[in-house]
Amino acid sequence: MRKTFYTELAYVLGLIFVALGVAFMEKPDFGVSMVVAPAYILHLKISETYSFFTFGMAEYTLQAVLLIIMALVLRRFKLSYLFSFVTAVIYGFILDLCMLLVSYVPMENMALRITYYTLGMVLCAIGIALFFHTYIAPEVYELFVKEVSSKYGVEIHRFKTGYDICSCLIGVILSFIFFGFGVFRGVKWGTIICALINGTLIGLCSKFLEQRFEFKDGLGLRKYF
Repeated sequence: MRKTFYTELAYVLGLIFVALGVAFMEKPDFGVSMVVAPAYILHLKISETYSFFTFGMAEYTLQAVLLIIMALVLRRFKLSYLFSFVTAVIYGFILDLCMLLVSYVPMENMALRITYYTLGMVLCAIGIALFFHTYIAPEVYELFVKEVSSKYGVEIHRFKTGYDICSCLIGVILSFIFFGFGVFRGVKWGTIICALINGTLIGLCSKFLEQRFEFKDGLGLRKYF
């Protein structure tokens, strides 16, 4: 018998898991997740001049741009989409906190670096899978995948893989533009591996959750989203 998992809790844990996962992936310097690579590279470049511009700030700035692009692609805009930007801002603050906490984690040898990078990928996958099981607006990244794949009838995990690969390519281009041709900042071999397996990993996490839990609303706020 499946246990009850409240969708509101899925939202909160999704935010924490994704932010913590990104922080763990950034620390070993194997390359961040392809989804956040453009924001991370933007952060690296702008923070050279404006030190206050954090990774979290870069995240919700780019997600605001992606939200506009999504509305143009869908040719519609719902008020609920604005909640995704609110989620992006909350996530940005949590991410900056996680980056600070993980900065104290020792990673002096290769074994630890690989372990933490793998842990980061798994945490991100679990977090995104949780976002797919809540009515509360997820980050714009996940909302874009969910809405556009639904509109064009593409299986969501396949669309997610394609989206991840495109984000990875954008990250490479930005790295070359900002830091010079052939210079990879934020996008490295770990990013490529993540781009190839992330969609499948999210699918496995979703299946695992659905087999063991029944997602139900606990607060009755679905009508507002």
